[in-house]
Amino acid sequence: MKLGGREAKAYFRKPDPDAAGILIYGGDAMRVADRRQETLAALLGPEAEAEMRLTRIGGADLRKDPALLLDAIKAQGFFPGPRAAFVEDATDGIAPTLAAALDDWRPGDAQIVVTAGQLAARSPLRKLFESHRLAHCAAVYNDPPDRDEIDAALKAAGLTRIEADALAALTGLARVLDGGDFRQTLEKIALYKLGDDSPLTADEVALSAPASLEAELDDVIGVVADGQPERIGPLLARLYAQGTGPVAICIGATRHFRLLHAVASDAGGPSAGIGRVRPPVFGPRRDLVLRQASNWGTARLERALTELTDTDLQLRSADRAPQQALVERALIRLAMLGQRR
Repeated sequence: MKLGGREAKAYFRKPDPDAAGILIYGGDAMRVADRRQETLAALLGPEAEAEMRLTRIGGADLRKDPALLLDAIKAQGFFPGPRAAFVEDATDGIAPTLAAALDDWRPGDAQIVVTAGQLAARSPLRKLFESHRLAHCAAVYNDPPDRDEIDAALKAAGLTRIEADALAALTGLARVLDGGDFRQTLEKIALYKLGDDSPLTADEVALSAPASLEAELDDVIGVVADGQPERIGPLLARLYAQGTGPVAICIGATRHFRLLHAVASDAGGPSAGIGRVRPPVFGPRRDLVLRQASNWGTARLERALTELTDTDLQLRSADRAPQQALVERALIRLAMLGQRR
């Protein structure tokens, strides 16, 4: 049976205990693993591995020894409770083995949970689970999590008292981070708030959120955007000493000025634009970006992006000009442009 988007999400949270199994597949291995983990936890409970009610089988191992799966689903454990046989990294080559196991499956046997990468519409593996009367098939796409999923993640992390701005910041993070990175961020926030009963604030979220750029690179980009050319040289020297290359600095500066341009050029003005950019900006950096975007304005930001694009092309060309000097000259010109009012 093929499960649609909402049906699949509901099934992951509450699997059918009477089903023979499910195939979970998709191009993003991390998201597939998250869904598989959610399904197994809901199906077996938290102590399944300790109680030996979960058997893991690699797809390559099953191809070499097809009897592994049938033995796993028929074996009787020492502990009571539902059992499962998990087949990871499955390919179309083991579809016949899985078909035989599904046909031989009987109530009381271990459920078969299979994960795979991206599968074509004509994939034998997909067709098997989509057409089998006792099995399910669910695709995992790279869609951002919905509100229910975010709420469930927050509840699992023990974060229940959250201010509105902090919730907006967490929602933004959930939509741009991988599932594993988002969970790690929530765990970090939960540890930070351990023993603190006050509501979570946006500033506290910002303290634990992953940084998009290294602090040193942020420093040099910040002085450029604030129009302080005299500080560029020493900061660049420190970056170069740490092994940061001219191309990486140019890319970082371009990314920051594109962000400023997106905020400044919003039809509703910078105050509206700052709320629409992705990934979201919050905490002290939000105020900084809003101020810089307002000071520069759309026209000067477009000139800055032209300068950075030309510099990037020079860095990637066969030009023999010293790359460090090219970047320093471009950043100084931008800083001086930023001084004009």
